[in-house]
Amino acid sequence: MKFFKPLLTSALCATALAAWADVNVGVTISATGPAASLGIPEKNTISLMPKTIGGQKINYIVLDDASDTTAAVNNTRKLIAENKVDVILGSTTTPASLAMIDVASEAQTPMISVAASARIIEPMDAKKKWVFKTPQNDIMMSLAIAEHMAANGVKTVAFIGFSDAYGEGWSQEFAKAADLKKIKIVANERYARTDTSVTGQALKIMAAKPDAVLVAGSGTPAALPQKTLKERGYTGKMYQTHGVANADFLRVGGKDVEGTFLPAGPVLVADQLPAGNPVKKSALAYVSAYEAAYGKGSVSTFGGHAWDAGLLMSSAVPVALKKAQPGTPEFRAALRDALEQTKEVAGAHGVFNMTAQDHLGLDQRARVMVKIENGAWKYQP
Repeated sequence: MKFFKPLLTSALCATALAAWADVNVGVTISATGPAASLGIPEKNTISLMPKTIGGQKINYIVLDDASDTTAAVNNTRKLIAENKVDVILGSTTTPASLAMIDVASEAQTPMISVAASARIIEPMDAKKKWVFKTPQNDIMMSLAIAEHMAANGVKTVAFIGFSDAYGEGWSQEFAKAADLKKIKIVANERYARTDTSVTGQALKIMAAKPDAVLVAGSGTPAALPQKTLKERGYTGKMYQTHGVANADFLRVGGKDVEGTFLPAGPVLVADQLPAGNPVKKSALAYVSAYEAAYGKGSVSTFGGHAWDAGLLMSSAVPVALKKAQPGTPEFRAALRDALEQTKEVAGAHGVFNMTAQDHLGLDQRARVMVKIENGAWKYQP
């Protein structure tokens, strides 16, 4: 029996160590670069996330990808290979998130993106089965815009969007929504996130004489086309996507973005929602937590997407812990399965109900229409 005692003790120690293994969460966020106005509130929100879930300590390893796709991929590789993370959160932009999918799926590590495009999770395949996201899909927000346009007499519209996967995704989805509402797209232009002039594109839009213009950009670079059109004397209706729902856009756009309409997550106008809105309570919980840390009026929808990723983890980690220990392939697989089975998790932006074919899980409760009035967001019933 003495011969077996050291082996038995060693096995018990290993089991004890495994039982106390931390859950490591790898984060790559665009805290600098063109998408910084989105990434900074996301990074700030990480500090508000739970430090323990299901009795296990949660470690967050946060890296800045500087709004660069290659950096986001390298960060993902580093987090998986060196930090042995159990889940990846990020990145901020659609192009970066799309590029990260191969790395996450190859390592069979679940990934929760905080970027918007439906292409991140659709169509479902062997790679994307490891990928989830929290922002509303383009088609949901496109339909909200098209419905608002139709109700307000818009018959023709011009489109100008980023010359990347975000702009292209919006172009395709908005075309479907506009067609449903019999709205004609009379111009379709592109520009880069880093461009400093869109005069040529604006002149083409002006020549088409649309009733309204939709700018499909995100963060502060989305203000450029609108400011240029205003300078050229455009007086039609202006629409933006939910990619601009933060205070920096209001600051940079100034008077040129007054009167703009956009779809947004309920969190943007949480205090203005009717009492019966199913998302009001959970949205206000995030607003309260963020503003307590960063000041009144500091909250943005982008931080809300990161907050919702934390809520999804809080729901899934306890389920995965019943099947395996953190730091193992079995735990990562169990965590993926648990995320896919998320039901009725109320977040800052909506209520999540995931399925094997839907790795977003939001419904129409996740959108409201908003107008910019006097430099602030105004809920549109």
